[in-house]
Amino acid sequence: MLGSKIAWDDTVLPFQLDASDIRGRVVRLDGVLDQILSQHAYPDEIEALVAEMALLTAMIGQTMKLRWKLSLQVRGDGPVRLIATDYYAPTKEGTPGRIRAYASYDSSRLMPRVDPFSQIGKGYFAILIDQGQGNVPYQGITPISGGSLSACAETYFAQSEQLPSRFVASFGKSQLPGEEAEWRAGGVMLQKMPKASPFVAQPENAEENRVLRADDILSEDDFEDWNRANILLDTVEDMELVGPHVQPTELLVRLFHEDKPRVFDPQPVEFGCQCSEDRVRESLSIYSAKDIAHMTTEEGVVTADCQFCGAHYVLDPETLGFKAEDKQDGDGD
Repeated sequence: MLGSKIAWDDTVLPFQLDASDIRGRVVRLDGVLDQILSQHAYPDEIEALVAEMALLTAMIGQTMKLRWKLSLQVRGDGPVRLIATDYYAPTKEGTPGRIRAYASYDSSRLMPRVDPFSQIGKGYFAILIDQGQGNVPYQGITPISGGSLSACAETYFAQSEQLPSRFVASFGKSQLPGEEAEWRAGGVMLQKMPKASPFVAQPENAEENRVLRADDILSEDDFEDWNRANILLDTVEDMELVGPHVQPTELLVRLFHEDKPRVFDPQPVEFGCQCSEDRVRESLSIYSAKDIAHMTTEEGVVTADCQFCGAHYVLDPETLGFKAEDKQDGDGD
């Protein structure tokens, strides 16, 4: 058991079901999720949403040919105002992808022991892809719907990418004998691989602005394979997802052995934040000296905190803004 726990913690395993043209990912987040949540003292309801969002981010991020960053955001008008996650692509083959996440919420409106998803209210689920300097960022948005963050992701891929997708996630704290309780999370993603033709099936008499589902964009020939894979995935148990007793490869054989699962090289993931003093200075470079003065504390400094990792920066206001003095070079205005 210990060997499988070490081998598969914080790992994304890509796979393909050769008999049904379905690709997928099995994800385990353990130490990563502990690090994300240990940066904050979130209530249970917020921890659950952040855990699910981090799982989705790991699954989706690994499917894309990223050069830099994938971001997921949920914004709502309920007690849960914002959940934001980032997935940074590996810098080179064999290195980990990096994940960070945080949430903003109104503690006075948050309702204990009430379904966390319902406390987002009305809003949107967004995916943002930033391929780095010189590239125009992509943003896709879909309304909050479906009863879970996983369902929102499924709607996004059906609506924006015309790609039938399914996400199953499980998460919570567990405790092995003689050890402290730790977060464990696991999930499976399925996506029906697109055909060469750019056309997809469209429902007859479809309403304008109707939110699409996977069934709406599947041809009649593909529906049977997709339906069977989803029925099989519905049989998965929480403990099979979070482990550590069932390895991801064993899980795939249990669920999809008739569909000829084929696995690829696993991708490690870790907690990682891109914040730095230089990035803080860059974000403040658009402000005037008057604006910077309003940000200056009674102690005569400007402070900034990273919402993701908790890093605290203390800066000299005279070195900030677009008219800042460069004290290192001794230049004035």
